[in-house]
Amino acid sequence: IQTRTVSEPVRVTSLPAPMFSRNDVSIWSILKKCIGMELSKIAMPVILNEPLSFLQRLTEYMEHTYLIHQANTTTDSMERMKCVAAFAVSAVASQWERTGKPFNPLLGETYELIREDLGFRWMSEQVSHHPPVSAFHAEGLQEDFLFHGSIYPKLKFWGKSVEAEPKGIISLELPKHNEAYTWTNPTCCVHNIIVGQLWIEQYGNVEVINHKTGERCSLIFKPCGLFGKELHKVEGYILDKSKKKLCAIYGKWTECLYTVDADTFDAHKKSDKKNSEEKKSNMQPEEMPLPDGDTVQVIPGSELIWRIAPRPDNSAEFYAFSTFAMQLNELEEDMKGVLPPTDCRLRPDIRHMEKGDIDSASAEKKRVEEKQRLSRKNRSKSTEEWKTRWFHQGTNPHNKAQDWLYSNSYWDRNYSLLPDIY
Repeated sequence: IQTRTVSEPVRVTSLPAPMFSRNDVSIWSILKKCIGMELSKIAMPVILNEPLSFLQRLTEYMEHTYLIHQANTTTDSMERMKCVAAFAVSAVASQWERTGKPFNPLLGETYELIREDLGFRWMSEQVSHHPPVSAFHAEGLQEDFLFHGSIYPKLKFWGKSVEAEPKGIISLELPKHNEAYTWTNPTCCVHNIIVGQLWIEQYGNVEVINHKTGERCSLIFKPCGLFGKELHKVEGYILDKSKKKLCAIYGKWTECLYTVDADTFDAHKKSDKKNSEEKKSNMQPEEMPLPDGDTVQVIPGSELIWRIAPRPDNSAEFYAFSTFAMQLNELEEDMKGVLPPTDCRLRPDIRHMEKGDIDSASAEKKRVEEKQRLSRKNRSKSTEEWKTRWFHQGTNPHNKAQDWLYSNSYWDRNYSLLPDIY
């Protein structure tokens, strides 16, 4: 794989302007019409957004790519599964405290990222508008892995919370070991939409399957529970193909993950349950659970497999972005002649918002969305069909589900026939 032979760029450590206060916005006046509805069809005011497209937000899956490289170096399939399961959890860790909504990608919008320091290149395309589907494909620069999938974030509003269920499959291939892993992401929920402190939880079952060995890692992202005791907790087991427990994994998706012997874990859970039942009688439920520092209770004999990279000190000023997220919209000089005209970095409404100009961001958002509607209307009058450029629909080779597959030609840099979407 050819990459740019330039010295590693000096990357940004903040955005051009801090975020606006959302306190003056009545979210209720916008959302009361939408209870129980799907939100992808509703135009939200730009002040509720963060200055990234959903395609860029997806790229944050790659922040802890070192876990994939780590999986590649080990000869034991259970050790690889630990790394891959940790990668699956780390991929959703950037959601923590991210209460701004990413911009909905326009049909045909794309995003690429080459990180030579992290050993990957990534590209993604918005392949469908209704329903909104984003397809992505990443590869190791040493041709040492492929990571791909498509996500349809199904958003529902439930009165006090917004729930995002990310439908779609994620696949990771390690050619050196001739292995493929697939999984789906947990549901993400933003609470206290109308009043009070916004907070985020993720819940649901995530099953990482090794299609070669039949091993699987069954993880439960736990819902918060009445007293906040379970907030952010993840736990589960790696099982062999006959469903025998090989080891346990536990931790929090906002902090860290450990592995430990399955019997030790089960014994710990049993005694923990007994203790918490005694305590429960004198506790009061709270509006928002407040985690304090490193809150994972480490079971003796555990091994740390992942710890989140700390957020920068200025994160709260900049939409709770991690350092990785702050760098996603960077437009370096040497990119300007190279990027396709559909890349999110060139999208004017996001650029205005990043600079703190909410009025221009709002006007541009309306303009590009209107342009998208008009071109859809014109297509429906003619017999012209929308054609995706870099992905095609097909069957996922590992679990036979319907998927969007990469068509292989993006990095040839031939962008002459791309649509004018901005």
